[in-house]
Amino acid sequence: MSGTTFRRWLAVPLVALALAGCATTRTTSGGAVGVERKQAMLLSAGEVNRQADKAYQQTLKEARAKNLLNRDAAQVARVRAIAARLTPATGTFRSDAPGWAWEVNVLTSKELNAWCMPGGKIAVYTGLIEQLEVSDEELAAVMGHEIAHALREHGREKAGQSAGIGLAAAIGGAILGARYGIDPDLGQNVLGTVGDLAFMRPNSRAMEVEADRIGVELAARAGYDPRAAIALWEKMGRTIGGQPPQWLSTHPSHGSRIADLRDYAERVRPLYEAARDGR
Repeated sequence: MSGTTFRRWLAVPLVALALAGCATTRTTSGGAVGVERKQAMLLSAGEVNRQADKAYQQTLKEARAKNLLNRDAAQVARVRAIAARLTPATGTFRSDAPGWAWEVNVLTSKELNAWCMPGGKIAVYTGLIEQLEVSDEELAAVMGHEIAHALREHGREKAGQSAGIGLAAAIGGAILGARYGIDPDLGQNVLGTVGDLAFMRPNSRAMEVEADRIGVELAARAGYDPRAAIALWEKMGRTIGGQPPQWLSTHPSHGSRIADLRDYAERVRPLYEAARDGR
C-alpha cells in the first residue's frame, strides 16, 4: 500500500476523532505563567470525579490493610502542612478549587511517586521523601505539580482522548480490512500506535509542561522558592538515569524540563518574594 493511500485512509478515523473533540473548554485561568490552552473534554467531570474518589478510597483501604498508610505521624504532618499552604493558592487558577474536599495522605512505598486525583485527592509516597531527601521547597514543587494536573483536569482530558483514539483506531481498522483485505485487528493496532505517537504522547508532554508551570506558581504564591523545582528535577535525573527519546516519551526530557522550569521559576519569583515578605 502506498504511503499516500495509507494516509488517506488514516485520515478517516482521525477526522472522526477531531470532530468528536471539537467542543473545547477552559478549565483554569492562565495565572502569571499564562497557561491558556483550551481543552477538549469528552467525559463528564462529575463522573470522572466520582470514579477518582472511589479509586482513592480503595487505595487507602488497601494501604491501611497492609499497614502502609500514614505510618509516620511527623511525616504526615509535614506533607499536610505543605498542602495547607498550597491549596489556598489554587484559587488563582480556579475559584472553586480552594473549596474542594482536599485529602492528603502518605503511603509507605519505595516508589518515587506522588499524585493528585481529580477533586483534590493527594498521595505522597515515602520513597520520594526519603530517597531524594527532599526539602520542604522541593516537596512543595512536587505537590504543586500534581495539584496542577487536578486543576487542569488532565486525567479527565486524557481519558477522553484515550477513548477517542480507541474508537478511531477500531473504525480505521475496519476500513483498512474492508478496502485492502488486511486483518482488522492488525489495522486497529497500527492505527492505535500511530495515534498514540502522533497525538497522545505529545499531548501528554504538553500536560506535563502545564503542570510544571502552574506548579511553580502555586509554590511561589504559597511562599516556597520556585527554583526548588529545578533542584528537584536535577535530583530526579541523577536517580532515574536514562530516558527514552523525548518523542517516544509521555514526559519532557530532563534537559528541556529543567530549562523551562528555570525560565518560569524566574517569572514567578516576584510572587514568591511577596509571599515570603508577607505582602
